[in-house]
Amino acid sequence: MGQFTGVLQVPAGLPVHELETPTLVVDLDAMERNIQRMVALAARHGVHWRAHAKMHKCAALAKQLIDAGSRGCCVQKISEAEAMAAGGIDDIFISNEIVSASKLARAAQLAIALRQRGGQLAIAVDSLQGLQALASSVQQATSNLPDTGPMVDVLVELNVGQNRAGVATPQAVVVLAQAIAQQAGLRFAGLHAYHGGAQHIEEATARQQTMAAVYALVKQTIDALQGVGFSGFTVTGAGSGTCALEAASGLYSELQPGSFALMDAHYTRVESTVGQPAFEPALFVKTQVISRAAGHAVVDAGHKSHAIDSGLPLVWNAGQPPTLVFGNGGDEHGLIHAQPGAVLPELGQALWLVPGHCDPTINLHDAMVGVRGGLTQGVVERLLRIDARGAIW
Repeated sequence: MGQFTGVLQVPAGLPVHELETPTLVVDLDAMERNIQRMVALAARHGVHWRAHAKMHKCAALAKQLIDAGSRGCCVQKISEAEAMAAGGIDDIFISNEIVSASKLARAAQLAIALRQRGGQLAIAVDSLQGLQALASSVQQATSNLPDTGPMVDVLVELNVGQNRAGVATPQAVVVLAQAIAQQAGLRFAGLHAYHGGAQHIEEATARQQTMAAVYALVKQTIDALQGVGFSGFTVTGAGSGTCALEAASGLYSELQPGSFALMDAHYTRVESTVGQPAFEPALFVKTQVISRAAGHAVVDAGHKSHAIDSGLPLVWNAGQPPTLVFGNGGDEHGLIHAQPGAVLPELGQALWLVPGHCDPTINLHDAMVGVRGGLTQGVVERLLRIDARGAIW
């Protein structure tokens, strides 16, 4: 009797049609086209880009993005940062606040390790209390080290409308920036001004109006910082839904989108703005019809294989309007219905699903299968291990 190992075993060269289901698949050709579109966008506007690794959680993909021009990577948690560092990534921005003493101690040790190999750790703050805790952890960790100057770059997060984290006013940013500058182990590196909610405003005009208010506040903050003597600092933000707007604003020096490389079903519903690259779906769940009734088919990909927080998956039709619709079938099943005039798939037939939200979908899997040559005639090129799967602390 065979032994279940719990590890995805997929040899290079395996034809796509032989992949078991459900399997999380990356169309490498489509992904690389998306990356080149981001490279072109950044070059056109003269800005840097720092791809967000919270989306893919994969050190190999982070490295590929850096090789293409990404300025290191962003993460959201210290555990993600540690996973990326273990995978060879040296320039990491934790675009989130950390206040736990134990996590800050880990962050300080990570900063030392990255510095020793020529890298850099950056962290976001939005309170004097959090800043002081970070400074204390860095001071304790470096007390027996030679003086090497500031160990951690710190960016102040500004609440630009997300109403989640971040300080509320330009004046509050200045206060924190000045406090950072007084800490020997820290360096004020810039402004973190990201509006996550705006990425998914589907109507283009409404999204542009939302971002216009963001840019007005960011401009006021830049002016306030420059007014007290700060210069040469980074202004970072932007996601896959607004990156063309930030790039064209003249205010941002760095973009930090993540989903653009793989995309998801919700992003297919977000209306494009002027200058926005035409990013295409590159992340799929291969599934198979395991049962068929008169009015529907059943596939073997349920909620355990794809996240539904941003809606159900799209049944891929090679870029054409869908003829099949995915319905909720529970943890292990999906229900497939045919659009008027379309035909249900046959028993045993493979279908490709575009997940509703790529980030939490990836976090459900141990690895992604990278396929070269398309979803019909392609073959497996490599496995992409999801190094930071479950890294949520």
